[in-house]
Amino acid sequence: MSTIRIRQIAQVGSDYAGIEQQLHDVFGLDVSYRDPGDRPPSEAGVSPFGLRNFIMPIGDQFLETVAPKPDVADSAGARYIERRGGDGGYMVIMQVPSAEFASRRQRLLDDGVRLVSDHGIDDLDHAGMQLHPKDCPGGIQELRCNLEEDRDDGAWWPTGPNWQAHKRTDIVRAIRGAEFQTPDPADWAARWSQILDQPVGADAAGNPAIELQNATVRFVRPTDGRPPGLAGIDLEAVDGDRALANADRIGVRSGDDTIMICGLRLRLV
Repeated sequence: MSTIRIRQIAQVGSDYAGIEQQLHDVFGLDVSYRDPGDRPPSEAGVSPFGLRNFIMPIGDQFLETVAPKPDVADSAGARYIERRGGDGGYMVIMQVPSAEFASRRQRLLDDGVRLVSDHGIDDLDHAGMQLHPKDCPGGIQELRCNLEEDRDDGAWWPTGPNWQAHKRTDIVRAIRGAEFQTPDPADWAARWSQILDQPVGADAAGNPAIELQNATVRFVRPTDGRPPGLAGIDLEAVDGDRALANADRIGVRSGDDTIMICGLRLRLV
């Protein structure tokens, strides 16, 4: 079994307040961490990058929304929105055992993978590295380790302390998949397989897929006319009918089992 688990998904959008309201209205999610645009990196802030964010627990995992700060003319988030033609998925953040972190980091460096952010490996509480999107396609992917890794609901530095008090599982309770769209799914899957040191299999529809400890990463051809990138996630539903009714009410339902918020397809499973 894989030792890697998806702990957090990040999406990027322009309507900071509107996206938060939609996620609350449809899924009943609550914010566990927020950077309105002024928190330093030492507090997991994203403002130095021209962004603001909020993070919502989904069970023991997290959905982060980042948005360009209105007073910043240029930021990586704004450029990504422009490149993908609108809001959408941005990052898959994976947790690995602390005992594996240093060796995985060295393996990536030996393989020529560039790190756009490297938080170091000497911090006893947490460590993280973000991979260059030209070396690991689909956005900016991240590998992290953290204390309390033996607990599914253990500490997670990006969301700050006491996040468990904000966990709401009445409607959805887990992130079970991440879906990337690309004209060459097999090529992307092979590259991810090499980076994560995990085998490529196939999902029920025959798409290339990589099984992680708690979720599946799959690669599909685009069907919406948008450029390559993180196109959707799978959410384990507790009350799917309620989620769909809520989505109908505010006009964000996009299919039989799919909801569209922040340009990301949220599929109930």
